[in-house]
Amino acid sequence: MPTFTQTQLEAIAGALGDTPGGLTEGEIPALFEMAGIPDPDAGLDTRQRLFNAFADVQTTRNDRTHILAFICTAMRPERFARDPERFEAMRDSVNRALALAGLTVSVEGKLEAMRTASKLSEATRRARELRADLTYRDAHPEVMRFCQQELLADGYFLAVQEAIMGLADKIRRRTGLDGDGADLVDEAFAGAPPLLAINALTCEGLIGEQKGFAALLKGVFGLVQAPSEAEARPHWHMTREDAEDLLCLVSLIHRRLDTASTPQVM
Repeated sequence: MPTFTQTQLEAIAGALGDTPGGLTEGEIPALFEMAGIPDPDAGLDTRQRLFNAFADVQTTRNDRTHILAFICTAMRPERFARDPERFEAMRDSVNRALALAGLTVSVEGKLEAMRTASKLSEATRRARELRADLTYRDAHPEVMRFCQQELLADGYFLAVQEAIMGLADKIRRRTGLDGDGADLVDEAFAGAPPLLAINALTCEGLIGEQKGFAALLKGVFGLVQAPSEAEARPHWHMTREDAEDLLCLVSLIHRRLDTASTPQVM
């Protein structure tokens, strides 16, 4: 039986644990136990906890049997009897992650094989076209790296989502913060002085630009984050044009972050 690649494992862990309506901390221990997977990282966030556990068990056993068992157990429809919409939202996210591994979760919650070749061909075409258009637009290198077949297997949304999440990662690296979304933006760009400034902040106009940039970041993060963990986000059937425009916006933000500085405390 083939093993999952690191990219596939990251996508599966994200789909199960880092999406609206995803697995909660309270659900994970029992699912690990039923699938025979050790849980050594209970203190980590859900996405990283799942990824570490999946990677460890796959490396130890040199197969993906226990990971498949975890997915089957987690996606049993009876677990969602009181919240069928949550099941459909999770199934959609998980199927995006499983697409290039040639697997899909059926409406009955069963893992089934799919036509990998045709899916790969479509994903390859999307990746090639998106990469070409973004190259023409001189997109930031941090954006170009998300033109991957794995992220484009079932459309463009996952690539855009990952690119936007990359902005949060960059802010955390620059500032040493560990937050996310609007809270991360406020911690990084508010304050007197802020941890990151996109200009000299020497007049009201420049201070207004700083505030506007922070508001833009919050809006961009809001595109891929649900208002609450319990609320499932409707599926966005994103066109290539939408994806390119959003990725170019992410590219612009990356360039402003590249030149941002930490003001000196007077």
